[in-house]
Amino acid sequence: MAPPAVLSIAGSDSGGGAGIQADLKAFAYAGVHGMTAITALTAQNTVGVTGIHPVPAAFIVEQVRAVHEDIGVDAVKIGMLGTAATVRAVSRALDLLPPTTPIVIDPVMVSESGAVLLDDEARQAIVTELLPRATVITPNLPEARVLAGSHQSEPASWAHTGDASDDVADLATTLHALGPAHVVITGGHRDEIVDVFYDGIEIHTLTGERFPDGAAHGSGCTHSSTLAAHLALGATPLEAAQAARSAASRAVQHGLRDIGKGAGPVDVLNVAVRALTARQLGATDPKGHLSARDIMRP
Repeated sequence: MAPPAVLSIAGSDSGGGAGIQADLKAFAYAGVHGMTAITALTAQNTVGVTGIHPVPAAFIVEQVRAVHEDIGVDAVKIGMLGTAATVRAVSRALDLLPPTTPIVIDPVMVSESGAVLLDDEARQAIVTELLPRATVITPNLPEARVLAGSHQSEPASWAHTGDASDDVADLATTLHALGPAHVVITGGHRDEIVDVFYDGIEIHTLTGERFPDGAAHGSGCTHSSTLAAHLALGATPLEAAQAARSAASRAVQHGLRDIGKGAGPVDVLNVAVRALTARQLGATDPKGHLSARDIMRP
Protein backbone atom coordinates (compact mmCIF):
# COMPACT_ATOMS: atom_id res chain seq x y z
CA MET A 1 0.00 0.00 0.00
CA ALA A 2 1.20 3.50 -0.82
CA PRO A 3 1.94 5.77 2.15
CA PRO A 4 -0.28 8.82 2.69
CA ALA A 5 0.62 11.81 0.51
CA VAL A 6 0.92 15.16 2.31
CA LEU A 7 1.21 18.53 0.57
CA SER A 8 3.24 21.45 1.89
CA ILE A 9 2.11 24.83 0.56
CA ALA A 10 4.97 27.02 1.72
CA GLY A 11 8.09 28.97 0.82
CA SER A 12 11.49 27.60 -0.15
CA ASP A 13 14.47 28.18 2.15
CA SER A 14 17.67 28.16 0.08
CA GLY A 15 19.63 27.38 3.25
CA GLY A 16 17.68 24.15 3.72
CA GLY A 17 16.70 24.83 7.32
CA ALA A 18 13.04 25.83 7.20
CA GLY A 19 10.19 26.05 4.68
CA ILE A 20 9.48 23.22 2.29
CA GLN A 21 12.94 21.77 2.90
CA ALA A 22 12.15 21.28 6.61
CA ASP A 23 8.68 20.01 5.74
CA LEU A 24 9.95 17.31 3.40
CA LYS A 25 12.39 16.07 6.04
CA ALA A 26 9.61 15.94 8.65
CA PHE A 27 7.30 14.13 6.22
CA ALA A 28 9.98 11.53 5.57
CA TYR A 29 10.59 11.08 9.30
CA ALA A 30 6.86 10.60 9.92
CA GLY A 31 6.52 8.04 7.13
CA VAL A 32 4.46 9.89 4.53
CA HIS A 33 5.12 10.94 0.93
CA GLY A 34 5.84 14.67 0.77
CA MET A 35 4.72 17.01 -2.03
CA THR A 36 5.11 20.77 -2.43
CA ALA A 37 3.39 23.80 -3.86
CA ILE A 38 5.94 26.60 -3.51
CA THR A 39 4.55 30.03 -2.64
CA ALA A 40 7.80 32.00 -2.63
CA LEU A 41 11.51 31.60 -3.26
CA THR A 42 13.73 33.04 -0.58
CA ALA A 43 17.43 33.76 -0.69
CA GLN A 44 18.46 33.02 2.88
CA ASN A 45 21.01 31.33 5.06
CA THR A 46 21.46 30.88 8.80
CA VAL A 47 22.18 34.59 9.24
CA GLY A 48 19.25 36.17 7.44
CA VAL A 49 16.95 36.56 4.45
CA THR A 50 18.39 38.63 1.62
CA GLY A 51 15.60 38.29 -0.92
CA ILE A 52 12.03 37.06 -1.43
CA HIS A 53 10.50 36.27 -4.82
CA PRO A 54 6.76 35.47 -4.69
CA VAL A 55 5.48 32.76 -7.01
CA PRO A 56 2.66 33.93 -9.33
CA ALA A 57 -0.77 33.16 -7.89
CA ALA A 58 -1.95 31.13 -10.87
CA PHE A 59 1.12 28.90 -10.67
CA ILE A 60 0.49 28.17 -6.98
CA VAL A 61 -2.96 26.89 -7.92
CA GLU A 62 -1.50 24.89 -10.82
CA GLN A 63 1.00 23.14 -8.53
CA VAL A 64 -1.81 22.01 -6.24
CA ARG A 65 -3.96 20.95 -9.18
CA ALA A 66 -1.15 18.84 -10.63
CA VAL A 67 -0.49 16.79 -7.51
CA HIS A 68 -4.17 16.48 -6.60
CA GLU A 69 -5.26 15.18 -10.01
CA ASP A 70 -2.54 12.51 -10.16
CA ILE A 71 -1.38 11.58 -6.66
CA GLY A 72 -4.09 12.85 -4.36
CA VAL A 73 -3.70 14.84 -1.17
CA ASP A 74 -4.32 13.21 2.22
CA ALA A 75 -3.44 16.30 4.28
CA VAL A 76 -2.13 19.83 3.76
CA LYS A 77 0.37 21.90 5.69
CA ILE A 78 0.34 25.64 4.91
CA GLY A 79 3.36 27.74 5.84
CA MET A 80 4.85 30.97 4.48
CA LEU A 81 2.40 32.92 2.33
CA GLY A 82 3.75 36.49 2.36
CA THR A 83 1.10 38.43 0.47
CA ALA A 84 -2.68 38.70 0.32
CA ALA A 85 -2.63 37.63 -3.33
CA THR A 86 -0.86 34.43 -2.29
CA VAL A 87 -3.39 33.81 0.49
CA ARG A 88 -6.25 34.16 -1.99
CA ALA A 89 -4.50 31.82 -4.44
CA VAL A 90 -4.09 29.20 -1.71
CA SER A 91 -7.77 29.54 -0.83
CA ARG A 92 -8.68 28.86 -4.47
CA ALA A 93 -6.30 25.91 -4.55
CA LEU A 94 -7.93 24.38 -1.47
CA ASP A 95 -11.26 24.46 -3.32
CA LEU A 96 -9.81 21.76 -5.61
CA LEU A 97 -9.46 19.31 -2.70
CA PRO A 98 -12.15 17.26 -0.97
CA PRO A 99 -13.70 19.33 1.84
CA THR A 100 -12.72 16.69 4.41
CA THR A 101 -8.97 17.06 3.69
CA PRO A 102 -7.15 17.92 6.95
CA ILE A 103 -5.52 21.35 6.77
CA VAL A 104 -2.80 22.54 9.16
CA ILE A 105 -1.90 26.23 9.07
CA ASP A 106 1.38 27.52 10.48
CA PRO A 107 0.99 31.31 10.17
CA VAL A 108 4.63 32.16 9.45
CA MET A 109 5.17 35.87 10.08
CA VAL A 110 8.84 36.34 11.00
CA SER A 111 11.89 34.21 10.24
CA GLU A 112 14.27 32.94 12.94
CA SER A 113 16.65 35.76 11.93
CA GLY A 114 13.92 38.41 12.35
CA ALA A 115 12.96 39.02 8.70
CA VAL A 116 9.28 39.94 8.18
CA LEU A 117 7.62 37.28 6.01
CA LEU A 118 3.97 38.39 6.07
CA ASP A 119 2.56 41.83 5.32
CA ASP A 120 -0.41 43.43 7.12
CA GLU A 121 -2.94 42.79 4.34
CA ALA A 122 -1.91 39.15 4.19
CA ARG A 123 -2.43 38.70 7.93
CA GLN A 124 -6.00 39.88 7.63
CA ALA A 125 -6.55 37.68 4.58
CA ILE A 126 -5.35 34.63 6.52
CA VAL A 127 -7.88 35.37 9.27
CA THR A 128 -10.81 35.75 6.87
CA GLU A 129 -9.89 33.33 4.05
CA LEU A 130 -7.99 30.47 5.66
CA LEU A 131 -8.51 30.13 9.41
CA PRO A 132 -12.17 29.05 9.02
CA ARG A 133 -10.97 26.20 6.78
CA ALA A 134 -8.28 24.93 9.14
CA THR A 135 -8.35 21.63 10.98
CA VAL A 136 -5.50 22.86 13.20
CA ILE A 137 -3.60 26.14 13.40
CA THR A 138 -0.16 26.19 15.06
CA PRO A 139 0.92 29.78 15.83
CA ASN A 140 3.62 30.52 18.34
CA LEU A 141 2.75 33.00 21.08
CA PRO A 142 3.67 36.22 19.20
CA GLU A 143 1.82 35.03 16.07
CA ALA A 144 -1.21 34.10 18.16
CA ARG A 145 -1.33 37.59 19.63
CA VAL A 146 -1.29 39.17 16.19
CA LEU A 147 -3.98 36.86 14.80
CA ALA A 148 -6.15 37.59 17.81
CA GLY A 149 -5.65 41.33 17.36
CA SER A 150 -4.13 41.72 20.83
CA HIS A 151 -0.64 42.88 19.83
CA GLN A 152 -0.01 45.98 17.72
CA SER A 153 3.78 46.39 17.69
CA GLU A 154 5.95 45.92 14.64
CA PRO A 155 6.79 42.29 13.78
CA ALA A 156 10.53 42.60 14.35
CA SER A 157 9.92 43.58 17.97
CA TRP A 158 7.90 40.51 18.88
CA ALA A 159 10.06 37.86 17.23
CA HIS A 160 11.32 36.56 20.59
CA THR A 161 8.86 37.71 23.26
CA GLY A 162 6.52 35.98 25.64
CA ASP A 163 6.34 35.32 29.35
CA ALA A 164 4.49 33.18 31.84
CA SER A 165 2.00 35.96 32.66
CA ASP A 166 0.22 35.57 29.32
CA ASP A 167 -3.13 33.81 29.59
CA VAL A 168 -2.51 31.47 26.68
CA ALA A 169 -5.71 29.51 27.32
CA ASP A 170 -7.81 32.66 26.78
CA LEU A 171 -5.80 33.42 23.66
CA ALA A 172 -6.48 29.92 22.31
CA THR A 173 -10.19 30.42 22.93
CA THR A 174 -10.11 33.72 21.04
CA LEU A 175 -8.36 32.12 18.07
CA HIS A 176 -10.79 29.21 18.04
CA ALA A 177 -13.64 31.70 17.64
CA LEU A 178 -12.05 32.79 14.34
CA GLY A 179 -13.00 29.45 12.80
CA PRO A 180 -10.31 26.74 13.06
CA ALA A 181 -11.48 23.43 14.48
CA HIS A 182 -8.43 23.13 16.75
CA VAL A 183 -5.80 25.54 18.03
CA VAL A 184 -2.25 24.72 19.12
CA ILE A 185 -0.25 27.63 20.52
CA THR A 186 3.30 26.35 20.51
CA GLY A 187 5.54 26.96 23.49
CA GLY A 188 8.90 27.77 21.94
CA HIS A 189 8.57 31.50 22.71
CA ARG A 190 7.61 31.01 26.36
CA ASP A 191 9.73 30.43 29.45
CA GLU A 192 8.72 26.76 29.44
CA ILE A 193 8.08 24.50 26.43
CA VAL A 194 4.34 23.97 26.85
CA ASP A 195 2.04 23.76 23.84
CA VAL A 196 -1.59 24.66 24.52
CA PHE A 197 -4.14 22.59 22.57
CA TYR A 198 -7.80 23.66 22.39
CA ASP A 199 -10.58 21.79 20.60
CA GLY A 200 -13.41 24.15 21.42
CA ILE A 201 -14.30 22.24 24.59
CA GLU A 202 -11.20 21.39 26.57
CA ILE A 203 -7.69 22.78 27.04
CA HIS A 204 -4.78 20.33 26.98
CA THR A 205 -1.15 21.19 27.75
CA LEU A 206 1.61 19.32 25.94
CA THR A 207 5.01 19.65 27.55
CA GLY A 208 8.41 19.32 25.96
CA GLU A 209 12.00 19.66 27.09
CA ARG A 210 13.92 22.83 26.27
CA PHE A 211 17.35 22.34 24.72
CA PRO A 212 19.23 25.67 24.99
CA ASP A 213 22.28 24.15 23.31
CA GLY A 214 20.25 22.90 20.34
CA ALA A 215 19.48 24.59 17.03
CA ALA A 216 15.94 25.80 16.33
CA HIS A 217 15.80 27.16 12.75
CA GLY A 218 12.89 25.31 11.16
CA SER A 219 11.36 24.03 14.40
CA GLY A 220 7.95 25.56 13.69
CA CYS A 221 7.89 24.10 10.18
CA THR A 222 8.90 20.71 11.54
CA HIS A 223 6.16 20.86 14.16
CA SER A 224 3.32 21.76 11.79
CA SER A 225 4.36 19.39 9.02
CA THR A 226 4.70 16.51 11.49
CA LEU A 227 1.22 17.31 12.78
CA ALA A 228 -0.19 17.24 9.23
CA ALA A 229 1.58 13.95 8.52
CA HIS A 230 0.06 12.28 11.56
CA LEU A 231 -3.42 13.50 10.63
CA ALA A 232 -2.90 11.83 7.24
CA LEU A 233 -1.84 8.67 9.05
CA GLY A 234 -5.16 8.62 10.92
CA ALA A 235 -4.26 10.19 14.27
CA THR A 236 -6.67 12.44 16.10
CA PRO A 237 -5.73 16.13 16.23
CA LEU A 238 -4.62 15.77 19.87
CA GLU A 239 -2.53 12.69 19.08
CA ALA A 240 -1.02 14.47 16.08
CA ALA A 241 -0.20 17.52 18.22
CA GLN A 242 1.54 15.31 20.78
CA ALA A 243 3.61 13.64 18.05
CA ALA A 244 4.49 17.05 16.62
CA ARG A 245 5.67 18.37 19.99
CA SER A 246 7.89 15.33 20.46
CA ALA A 247 9.38 15.46 16.95
CA ALA A 248 10.06 19.21 17.10
CA SER A 249 11.79 18.91 20.47
CA ARG A 250 14.03 16.09 19.24
CA ALA A 251 14.80 18.03 16.07
CA VAL A 252 16.01 20.99 18.16
CA GLN A 253 18.00 18.69 20.46
CA HIS A 254 19.84 17.21 17.48
CA GLY A 255 20.04 20.58 15.70
CA LEU A 256 23.04 21.27 13.50
CA ARG A 257 24.74 24.03 15.50
CA ASP A 258 27.85 23.96 13.33
CA ILE A 259 25.99 24.63 10.07
CA GLY A 260 26.44 28.29 9.11
CA LYS A 261 27.29 31.31 11.22
CA GLY A 262 23.81 32.00 12.59
CA ALA A 263 20.93 29.98 14.01
CA GLY A 264 21.57 26.41 12.88
CA PRO A 265 18.84 24.23 11.38
CA VAL A 266 16.92 21.58 13.27
CA ASP A 267 17.78 17.96 12.49
CA VAL A 268 14.66 15.79 12.61
CA LEU A 269 16.42 12.99 10.71
CA ASN A 270 19.46 13.05 13.03
CA VAL A 271 21.77 13.21 10.03
CA ALA A 272 24.74 14.34 12.13
CA VAL A 273 24.79 11.02 13.97
CA ARG A 274 24.38 9.10 10.72
CA ALA A 275 27.27 11.00 9.14
CA LEU A 276 29.47 10.28 12.16
CA THR A 277 28.58 6.60 11.97
CA ALA A 278 29.48 6.52 8.28
CA ARG A 279 32.86 8.12 8.99
CA GLN A 280 33.53 5.64 11.79
CA LEU A 281 32.78 2.79 9.40
CA GLY A 282 35.31 4.23 6.95
CA ALA A 283 32.75 4.68 4.20
CA THR A 284 34.04 8.13 3.29
CA ASP A 285 36.48 9.79 0.96
CA PRO A 286 39.51 11.75 2.34
CA LYS A 287 37.29 14.84 2.88
CA GLY A 288 34.83 12.84 4.94
CA HIS A 289 32.10 12.52 2.30
CA LEU A 290 30.32 9.29 1.48
CA SER A 291 31.52 7.86 -1.82
CA ALA A 292 29.03 6.96 -4.54
CA ARG A 293 30.11 3.32 -4.27
CA ASP A 294 29.33 3.22 -0.56
CA ILE A 295 26.02 5.02 -0.96
CA MET A 296 24.90 2.42 -3.50
CA ARG A 297 26.18 -0.53 -1.44
CA PRO A 298 23.24 -2.62 -0.09
